[in-house]
Amino acid sequence: MEKLLIEYLPILIFIAIAGAISVALIAVPFLVAPSKPDPEKLSAYECGFNAFGDARMKFDVRFYLVTLLFIIFDLEVAFLFPWAITLGKTGVFAFWSMMAFLAVLTIGFIYEWKKGALEWE
Repeated sequence: MEKLLIEYLPILIFIAIAGAISVALIAVPFLVAPSKPDPEKLSAYECGFNAFGDARMKFDVRFYLVTLLFIIFDLEVAFLFPWAITLGKTGVFAFWSMMAFLAVLTIGFIYEWKKGALEWE
């Protein structure tokens, strides 16, 4: 039984070292880093203006449509590169499967185009 427990000792040591490093990496910045924020550092930097109104205000649906377009093209690229690399080995079935996938994405793009998702006026 002791031999079995000794085999787990390297794992326990690894977990202990990882835990110590994690605690150190979280604690050291609190102790070392200066904490003197100035008004410029505390100002709004993502959108360029200070927050106003309720955080739960409604957004225009076009923001969501643009997000859907991004997801469509992101998925297309994520699946297209590995498919293109292995096309010589996968054969005709893989080619027509990707054509069906691209057709579905194209239909979704045409639908959003016809609905006016690309027009901001």
